Amino acid sequence: MGDTRWLDDDEQRTWRTYLWASRLLYESLDRQLQREAGMPHTYYMILAMLSEAPERTMTMTELAQLVRSSASRLSHAVAKLEDQGWVSRCKRPGDARTTLATLTGEGFAALVEAAPGHVEHVRRVLFDRLTPEQTRQLHEISGALLGGLNAPAVADLGMPGGR
Repeated sequence: MGDTRWLDDDEQRTWRTYLWASRLLYESLDRQLQREAGMPHTYYMILAMLSEAPERTMTMTELAQLVRSSASRLSHAVAKLEDQGWVSRCKRPGDARTTLATLTGEGFAALVEAAPGHVEHVRRVLFDRLTPEQTRQLHEISGALLGGLNAPAVADLGMPGGR
């Protein structure tokens, strides 16, 4: 215990503020999507990541990495999305070990319908509260955190071309 680098008062306040803000933000996003689109935030992210992939298709392994999910948790979520008709799965031709997930037309339509309300909510609860300089700082801070967490698969958060 002698080597423990305890948080000072400012660090402790910052840490707790960050934890509560990030938790409450995620809960708020989840509630909004459940209420307005009938889907949890996790499902929205799966649909969004597939919508940005070439041919709206990616391997389940790639998708799991991108949405930061275990294979079993993602498989369960995609099964629910398949039941809705929003995603389909099939084996990769010539490689029976690899499963592909594809966003269907119905899934894309559900995403298109959910997106405006979701984006407005993100704007209202996050960006409308920040100045442009604070937005830039948040991006830099978040990037530094991702780098320290060895998260290269999400460094661009699925933005094609690193947008």
